[in-house]
Amino acid sequence: MTSTLVRPRSGKMIAGVCAALADRFGLSRGLVRLGFVIFGLVGVGELVYIGLWLIIPKAG
Repeated sequence: MTSTLVRPRSGKMIAGVCAALADRFGLSRGLVRLGFVIFGLVGVGELVYIGLWLIIPKAG
């Protein structure tokens, strides 16, 4: 588990938001991605993903 929230340059699928959250909180990347898919079906996942994409910085 990392101490900062940054989007990784490797191991990402689209923007690295799910990978960043999974790495930060010590969760499976697949589990976090599945969560975003489920929230996307409800209608809020896309908005949250785009917002986090804008907020979370890229790894140096």
